[in-house]
Amino acid sequence: MSIRKRTWETTDGPKTAWVVDYKDQARKRRLKTFDRQKDARAWWEGHAAHEIKQGTHTPESKSITVNEAADIWLRYLEVEGRERSTLAQYRTNVDLHIAPRIGGVKLANLTTPRVQKFRDDLLANLSRVLAAKVLTALKSLLKHAMTTGHVAQNVASPVTITTTKRQKLKSRLRVGVDIPTPSEVTDIINAASDRWRPLIVTAAFTGMRLSELRGLTWGHIDFKAGVIHVRQRADKWGTIGPVKSEAGERDVPLLPVVKNTLREWKLRCPAGDLNLVFPSNTGSVHLQANIYRRGFGDAQKRCGLVDEEGRQCYSVHAFRHFFASWLIANNFPAKRIQNWIGHSSIVMTYDTYGHLFPADDEADAARLARLQQTLIRA
Repeated sequence: MSIRKRTWETTDGPKTAWVVDYKDQARKRRLKTFDRQKDARAWWEGHAAHEIKQGTHTPESKSITVNEAADIWLRYLEVEGRERSTLAQYRTNVDLHIAPRIGGVKLANLTTPRVQKFRDDLLANLSRVLAAKVLTALKSLLKHAMTTGHVAQNVASPVTITTTKRQKLKSRLRVGVDIPTPSEVTDIINAASDRWRPLIVTAAFTGMRLSELRGLTWGHIDFKAGVIHVRQRADKWGTIGPVKSEAGERDVPLLPVVKNTLREWKLRCPAGDLNLVFPSNTGSVHLQANIYRRGFGDAQKRCGLVDEEGRQCYSVHAFRHFFASWLIANNFPAKRIQNWIGHSSIVMTYDTYGHLFPADDEADAARLARLQQTLIRA
């Protein structure tokens, strides 16, 4: 390796540059030019030399930009059959947050400190949750770039966005704020019109996701066995497909209030080729916006559950949280709640609802005392 000065004449006078002349891990000669000698030396000593030794160096001349890597990654996800909503979210993350900041940077020039600066800029302008999602997207596209041979390492791997204890406490779901209380659910159901009451009752007492409710068919309801078989969903655009995960495919108990409500609703439910339980008036998949505004929104406004600006207090997803909190309040075990809710792991259930489980401090203290005595005797 050598760093040499290069001078040449132009119409504006003499120009000078510093050239790093080196061989990569494949013993192929490479050149990289800098305006200043100290920049050339810093690049070699703090960047290239280590990468070549590790076999992870990608020459700038062979490198693509972050934008190009993102396009390749998104096309790959589309071919792999990722859901439209997931692809749309990734594309939004790229277009609005990654491309404007580092889209033109070549992968060979993208370093961990540069990603750290990118991360800090995200946190300065976005919520912590959104910033974490954007950073995750960047890590994923760089990981894919490694598999395609466009970069030798994922320089974003060491960069993280952590959640502090205070932020975790702030994000905890609260009954009466994020989750409707039992009395509020009763008021909302009573205030709902005949058209929307069956959907609200089912949402509150099955914990099904809105997409699962929109894709539910009468063939998936076993009135005799008292079970709803969750097997499919309707995405944002109304396309019917399988549930999002293996855990999402589950059987949910059909409680008497839901069973009686659905039996009555079935007699006047709009007919359609899809045989949906909660279709539009024409029998097609119902629009999310209509359900949110006309169904859950209007019912809440009728019973006064609105904020200072007249907006409904609870989202549709809050009724899924209500079902889980209602089960917890009635002492159902966490594993059962996980299965009925459709969480992929018990960890997810505890992360979401762990603070709602009752803590018996006296019983725990007594148990610890007994364990201590056992250890002392031993």
